[in-house]
Formats: sequence, structure tokens, C-alpha cells
Amino acid sequence: MLVSPSLLAADFSALAAEIERIPNADMLHVDVMDGVFVPNISIGPGVIQAIRGKTAMPFDVHLMIQRPLQYIETFASSGADSITFHPECGDDPAKVVDAILACGKKAGFAIKPKTAAQTVFSQAERLYMVTIMSVEPGFGGQEMMVHTLEKIQVIKKHFPHILVEVDGGVNRETAILCKNAGADILVSGTAIFAAADPVSEISFLKNI
Repeated sequence: MLVSPSLLAADFSALAAEIERIPNADMLHVDVMDGVFVPNISIGPGVIQAIRGKTAMPFDVHLMIQRPLQYIETFASSGADSITFHPECGDDPAKVVDAILACGKKAGFAIKPKTAAQTVFSQAERLYMVTIMSVEPGFGGQEMMVHTLEKIQVIKKHFPHILVEVDGGVNRETAILCKNAGADILVSGTAIFAAADPVSEISFLKNI
């Protein structure tokens, strides 16, 4: 199991120090929110660029924004290794994937709890990852909607090459549900950054 701590739950006043607390993470999940697609605003490319030099860890930049297409080059140059966006956005998903791949980055879809798994099928052959949102996107610390995990098997059945991650409410208790459903990656924010020992928390999730 791969583990991707969500920066949204970190101490924003000391991001470099927070990243040093998670040396055994497989990648860093970076949520970007515009206050339009979701009712919250988070960080932008400047922050990503600032922390890029603090770690060699891959950055998965999760764009929860209404118009991602115009920002792909900006986030690619700021330090993203993969860029995940929502097909429910206001841009043509195929064009957004085109832009991500043209920048030499890996492309991913993230789908909301009420979005069908089949939504990813049209671009699935070009995707590196699909993120199953197990909470309504926008805020951390929510409880997992367990029924969303059913989408994992649907996607894996048709496109076994895709890595499927679960984002929302992942902790020691719910991680086993994700594993049993076939998840490859766990995104966990509060459970990791609020832990006294984030390294042990990550190790537990990896070996669930």
C-alpha cells in the first residue's frame, strides 16, 4: 500500500518542518482549491514551488478548481509530478489531459462521491491514477462515505493498469476497508499530521 499524506492537514506556518516529519511517505498530496469548484480556498503554485526544494518526494497536485486547463503549465512548472483534476469541472477533460501529458506529467482523475465510476472510462487509457473522493471535497477531517469504495472494483475490472487512491476519512480503522476494496494508494491528512509520530502512522497504513 502506498501512502500519500495530505498537505491540507499540515501546519501551514511550518510546511518545510511538516514535510520533514513524513520521510517515509511515498508521495505528497497537495490540494489546490479555488473557492468556486469547492467552498474553500487553499494554496497556489507559489507555495508548491517554495516547498519543492525541501524534498525529493513526488508531488501529486490535486486541482479542485473550476477551470484547470489554463493553470496546467503553471502547476507543472511549479513542481508537480502528477496532476489530478475533476472531470466534473468546467473544462473539456480530454483537453486537460492533453495539457498535462504535453507538460510531461502524469494525469489523474478525481471523482466526487456522487460521480459514477464510469465517468473515468473515456480517458482511462491515458490516466496514471484515479482518486476516489470518499468525502465531499473541500475540507479535511470528514468521515468516510464507505459506499464510495465500491467504485474501486469497477475501475480495476476494466482498467487494471490504473492506480486507484482513496481520499477522505482515511485512518487506521478505515484503511482496511480501502485495502479490501482494492485501493493502491491511501491519502490521509489529519490521521498523519495530527499524530504524535507521523512516521509510525504512515508505516501502519503501508502495512495494513
